Amino acid sequence: MSATINTASSQSHQIDTFAAPGKPGIDRHPRHAVVIASGGLDSTVLAYWLHARGTQLSLVSFDYGQRHRVELRYAAATASALATPHEVVDLSALGRVLHGSALTDSGVEVPDGHYTDASMRATVVPNRNAIMLDIAVALAVVTQADAVAFGAHAGDHPIYPDCREPFATSFAHTASIANEGHLPSDFQVVAPFLANTKTDIVRLGATLGVPFEQTWSCYRGGAQQCGTCGTCTERREAFHEADVTDPTTYAVGCA
Repeated sequence: MSATINTASSQSHQIDTFAAPGKPGIDRHPRHAVVIASGGLDSTVLAYWLHARGTQLSLVSFDYGQRHRVELRYAAATASALATPHEVVDLSALGRVLHGSALTDSGVEVPDGHYTDASMRATVVPNRNAIMLDIAVALAVVTQADAVAFGAHAGDHPIYPDCREPFATSFAHTASIANEGHLPSDFQVVAPFLANTKTDIVRLGATLGVPFEQTWSCYRGGAQQCGTCGTCTERREAFHEADVTDPTTYAVGCA
């Protein structure tokens, strides 16, 4: 006797358990989360996942002088699709102050290759996530949110120390102390993808029906995503490994 698979139920189970409470980066599903939305694949899937779980969202994006600020248009598209408030914070002066990073300094080339390559260290913007999270926490106080959320994942760990679990845990503790009496007692920093790969995130996004064509990964910020920089390389490999059609048009090496 063959079993009948309920596809809708199976998808719901995957959405519910992908980053279940108790796993790294999430203690419980938040009621209202301020989501750092870059316009990239990870933060977009994060926003859709929280939305599917019934979390009220407030999206916040940052112009920090990045050469790929085109990503902000994609963050705005996500906010529109999910009918959620969206703030863009102008930190563009950081592009001048935090020189030396390929993302903020026009004199430093964006490297090609994988994140595991030593050359990818050129894309580090000092203290970037802490700066963004600090502002997101302040917005959480103003909006009475019980969480801030960002899309750090396991593939970020080799290069970016502010995408690792010790940072997220320590930052949440510091934020709660700094805002004692102004944040809910159960306030948390939500980073549910900490133990997951980009491939996992693509699979989840496909289950959620995320419009991947409305996400931007490329660090070069041209008219098209380049296809060869670290984020493009990771993006292309994730779609391939997840066996999900990649709708992106790349400038180089298009499939």
